[in-house]
Amino acid sequence: MEHLLRYRKLYILLCLLIWAVAQGSLPPAAASGVLLAQAPGTGQQQEMKEKPEQSVPAGSALQAAARRNKRSKSNKSLTLSQLIRKYPETILTQGPRTRMIALTFDDVPDPRFTPQLLDVLRKYQVKATFFVVGSRAEKHPELVSRIIREGHVIGNHSYNHPEFGKLGMNEFRTQIIRTENIISALAGYKPRLIRPPYGDISEAQLKWAKSRGYKLVNWNVDSLDWRSLPKSQVRNNIVAHAGKGAIILQHGGGGKGSNLQGTIQALPEVITIMRKRGYIFVTVPHMLQVSKNK
Repeated sequence: MEHLLRYRKLYILLCLLIWAVAQGSLPPAAASGVLLAQAPGTGQQQEMKEKPEQSVPAGSALQAAARRNKRSKSNKSLTLSQLIRKYPETILTQGPRTRMIALTFDDVPDPRFTPQLLDVLRKYQVKATFFVVGSRAEKHPELVSRIIREGHVIGNHSYNHPEFGKLGMNEFRTQIIRTENIISALAGYKPRLIRPPYGDISEAQLKWAKSRGYKLVNWNVDSLDWRSLPKSQVRNNIVAHAGKGAIILQHGGGGKGSNLQGTIQALPEVITIMRKRGYIFVTVPHMLQVSKNK
């Protein structure tokens, strides 16, 4: 009797799925997956419960990109890759094809990790680019001052790290200008470089930035260190993909519970390996031949 009820439910589900596919609201592949999960005696339903699909960690660039693509489809706006092609002089992901590499560190300052990174960079005499979150700079101005004092470049990474694509223009401008003023008071200049949190920005926001002479800098090599990876994985993620004109994304700060020891420990090996390959490390303004200030 129990099997008869199961097959009856399966028949009803099959009818509903056929209707959904016909309406175009459900891809055939998805319908097949639902049927497999519900089919009696296959063991598939139990396996799916035990091994749920791995989700992208909250706050990652991959997750933000997925949300942006969804928004782009719904309102017919351009995707990030389309914006990069349309505004190649304003939003950049890499430099000229020369043997230069730019190390960049987001979400600074953070007293747990930023000083350790600065110690490594000073030891190996490397200058990098740090993208500052305004609210953190207010809490730790001495770290921003140290970044400047040791010859690194500062960029604007918003006030409190929202997805720009979800903000209206007034909120977006406030994020940029508020952080700019904080940095100016500490560093003595207003940064020309902006890195959108998660790499996300709308076309209207990009046009505003372009009209005011900003340069938006994303990346073409992702260390994936926000996943709290060990040293070996962070190192391999960088050296396996870094090439001429590479802009490398790493982090010098994180949220509660984050662990960037892999980045700190990998950095000496990354520097050593890439130098042996004939590369030099430069700041983003040096690589792109633009001024660091507006």
